[in-house]
Amino acid sequence: MERFIELEIVYIVIGIFFLAVTLFVTTRDFMPKVAFKRGMISVFTTFAVMITAHYLVTTKRMEGVKAIFNEGQIIICENKMQRTISRSVLISKELEWRIEGDYFKSDNHVRDFHTARCVDYAPINPEDVPK
Repeated sequence: MERFIELEIVYIVIGIFFLAVTLFVTTRDFMPKVAFKRGMISVFTTFAVMITAHYLVTTKRMEGVKAIFNEGQIIICENKMQRTISRSVLISKELEWRIEGDYFKSDNHVRDFHTARCVDYAPINPEDVPK
């Protein structure tokens, strides 16, 4: 449950906002009496399906990234702190990274990277792999 909240809290807050807007609009005098029930159910169902799908896709990708990392391959993680042309960091066991829970950590880097913000690195040519 903790992982779900960590990954989806932003989308849950957005869903609650849209539910509040739906509540406000559907309870106005000019709306039909059935609008509240239909509106709340449809908005709730839509967000519940979307949030659940996002969670399942994200956790599947996270597990795949962990497996690829444990095989010794290279991972690319998004680096939002560095605002340069290259906003990603290459991560591998060869580069002295380790995995702790859902985070990639290194003593040589100032910050950790969440596995949800990473993808596998598949170069076209094996010679393109940085050493």
